[in-house]
Amino acid sequence: MNSVMETPLSDRSRKTGLRLKRKRSRTLAMTASYLVLTAGALIILIPFFWMLSTSLKEKVDVYKFPPEWIPSPAQWHNFPDALTTFPFPLYTFNTAIIVFFVLIGTLLSCSLASFGFARLSAPGRDFIFMLLLATMMLPYAVTMVPLYILFNKLGWINTFLPLIVPSWFGNAFYIFLMRQFFMSIPRELEESARIDGCSTFMIWLRILVPLTRPVMVTVGVFTFMATWNDFMTPLIYLTDESKRTLALALSYFQGSARSSPELHLLMAATIYAVAPCLILYFTCQRIFVKGIVFTGVKG
Repeated sequence: MNSVMETPLSDRSRKTGLRLKRKRSRTLAMTASYLVLTAGALIILIPFFWMLSTSLKEKVDVYKFPPEWIPSPAQWHNFPDALTTFPFPLYTFNTAIIVFFVLIGTLLSCSLASFGFARLSAPGRDFIFMLLLATMMLPYAVTMVPLYILFNKLGWINTFLPLIVPSWFGNAFYIFLMRQFFMSIPRELEESARIDGCSTFMIWLRILVPLTRPVMVTVGVFTFMATWNDFMTPLIYLTDESKRTLALALSYFQGSARSSPELHLLMAATIYAVAPCLILYFTCQRIFVKGIVFTGVKG
């Protein structure tokens, strides 16, 4: 009788022990993963910490060795000093105007093109889509000279048009991302809308666009950061000082004629230029990650 009673108890204790071991191993694996990720993040953030530290130092303290990571006292006046060296408010306004119109053009053109590739049937649709993806293999250096000749013939040099107009004709990578997201939406929604009398355009506008918020935010963040930090395109097309962008201003700040490079002011101006990108990313982080994940659900 005792042996019969002991068998279920011993089995239960064995199962409990196995569960505890699995829980401990999962906890250890999770802890190790967090430690590795934290260490990697700290290593990656070292240049940012150095930039922030340098922006709060005096000029003579920048070249100290070993470097001071926490300046004492912090020179907060470096930020207004840096921003008054050049007309940074004007450069910020120029950059914001370009980013605004590029964002609208990219979201509209890429959304309409990806909707056509994902939902509409036409002869050669898949071939055209593959041809579009093939353009991603063309480096910018190949198209730079022909584009410059074209915009020069149109009289657009030293205007914002060469920086804005191309975004209204789509971007292969963003079209691909949006197409993948459109294909993950059930077709039953579209069919129900057609039964209710919706046109193709209204299906895109009222049914699919509201559902594609994650991928719209993803493309918007990518576009904002690429345009805000763009250096090469404004350097090629903008010659007037009053039309410079922030990226160009930082370059001229670094190369301006001085007795010696004022890195503390340069780092303060750089933090000012980088801050909108950081704020945007942390504000849209959840939706941004969700958009990246769902663009590969169906394809």
